Amino acid sequence: MDMRYKTILLFGAPGSGKGTQGKIVGTIPGFYHNATGDIFRSLDLQSEMGRVFWEYAGKGQLVLDGIPRNLKQAEFLEDTIDVVKVIHLVCADKTKMVERLRRRALKENRFDDASDAVIRKRLEVYERETRPLLGFYPPDRIVRVEATMSQIRVLNLMVEILVPLKEEHDRNREQNQAAREAAKQVTEQPANA
Repeated sequence: MDMRYKTILLFGAPGSGKGTQGKIVGTIPGFYHNATGDIFRSLDLQSEMGRVFWEYAGKGQLVLDGIPRNLKQAEFLEDTIDVVKVIHLVCADKTKMVERLRRRALKENRFDDASDAVIRKRLEVYERETRPLLGFYPPDRIVRVEATMSQIRVLNLMVEILVPLKEEHDRNREQNQAAREAAKQVTEQPANA
């Protein structure tokens, strides 16, 4: 039996809406949103780990802000996660992503999105290191969603993708549970029955 975590990756460039949509989906029963970037940003900047994060993030470098971020990480996680779908939040208009990142920097006091130089660097790192990761996953697992639509429209499309995945997962879990119960009953039968 496959013991890997069933995983849906929200994939896209900085500013495409991964965090926003992930937080919303994470409130739906049966889903869990793991945003490693939020964990890093909550670090005390006076601590050693906080200073290391600031050093990298302040230059626009990736600090495990969502994983996997490159081919090596994806290969490393193969034994842990079973990626059933990749929702690729596509935003061809780089200007919109930059605007979103600037607004987020002001609204959430995010120093890692505070300057145009850092934003450009983050977008370059994404194109060079992260975007090629799409080739690691089979094309039939990747669904493109235009991220420049309103948040509610993006969420609506994501829910249309997620509902059948959740229903299939629940069916499989119920079938596995029934099979375990049947096997348990067989082994508990008295030998002379």
